[in-house]
Amino acid sequence: MAPMIEARGLTKRYEPARSERRLARRGEPTSEGTLAVDDVSFTVEEGELFVIMGLSGSGKSTLLRMLNRLVDPTSGSLQIGGQDLLSMDDGQLRDVRNSTINMVFQHFALFPHRTVRENAAYGLQVRGVPEKERLERAQTALDTVGLGQWGHVRPQELSGGMRQRVGLARALATDAPVLLMDEPFSALDPLIRRDMQDLLLGLQAEMRKTIVFVTHDLNEAMRLGHRIMVMRDGRVVQLASGAEILAAPADDYVANFVSDVDRSRVVTAEHIMRPPIITARTGEDPRSVLDRMGNAEAIGVYVLDEAGKLIGAVGDQDLADGIEAGCPRIESLASGTFATTSPEARLIEVMPLVGRHCVPLAVTDDDGKLLGVIPRASLLNTLADQRRPAHA
Repeated sequence: MAPMIEARGLTKRYEPARSERRLARRGEPTSEGTLAVDDVSFTVEEGELFVIMGLSGSGKSTLLRMLNRLVDPTSGSLQIGGQDLLSMDDGQLRDVRNSTINMVFQHFALFPHRTVRENAAYGLQVRGVPEKERLERAQTALDTVGLGQWGHVRPQELSGGMRQRVGLARALATDAPVLLMDEPFSALDPLIRRDMQDLLLGLQAEMRKTIVFVTHDLNEAMRLGHRIMVMRDGRVVQLASGAEILAAPADDYVANFVSDVDRSRVVTAEHIMRPPIITARTGEDPRSVLDRMGNAEAIGVYVLDEAGKLIGAVGDQDLADGIEAGCPRIESLASGTFATTSPEARLIEVMPLVGRHCVPLAVTDDDGKLLGVIPRASLLNTLADQRRPAHA
């Protein structure tokens, strides 16, 4: 399947200032203008929450505005939903902005003289949707973001976080498959900002929009992004998942950037799990399993069925007792005294579960199949990386 957004070699060079042009006419040396975005290429898959991150002046907001041609690239190519945006005339571009792409800004951009419901319906009004339908759809969008009872008030009667919810509702009401979000939560205080992040993650899980989210906040990027593109001086420094960036920063700039990130809230079980040293299958003889455990210096073992589904765990003492009692099959000794987690679980959720049983923490899929295990040493090693210097 083709990506929803495909950018190749996007570049934006602003023309030299008027004073520079006067120097050029006199034959004096001048600059070539400002290179804001320099040969940037990336793709965004349908349903992905893709984060562009960088400090002020990195080119991230200019790049975002090129994705709906609020800023026209100097060169490069851009396709969204299979359509070539750079070849479109003004009418075609207007149609795409009305139907395919919507944008949520940092400073809300609400009309003070309109009600909250009318603000949420504005994109549909521009599209020419009849009043009754657009107000109904706006109300549904307000219900979705938790403002269903506030449609009749003016924006100035709302808190900052509530006004940002109105901006998000306006984008949702149009049902555009692509949302561009330019530092939408940066003006909010930390608690409201986290609430808005939670709301966005919940909406994304439900609606599966394709979202490009710009931020300068690394913790926000790590919390929200399926993948993160780090920019510096108009160029891409690294593009990877948050956990991959933490594990293998591309250079010293990125390493210093991520040095203070709380890994326990970013790294997932999937990224630190390991294959189990030893497992047992249903039908195995307990004595042969105990022999293998001795060779592996293990004190417990997971028991799996033929499909690899986890059915229980058994410790070495229970195995020895079963052998003495003449138990012929390993599964009759297996118990539920173990813990499991999902691959997506963050380490902060995993930590209380590790090291409590004779077997390492099991990572399982939705069907209960064993994907890997997290030994205590693996968890501690990952957390220890937090305290190592960036250049170590």
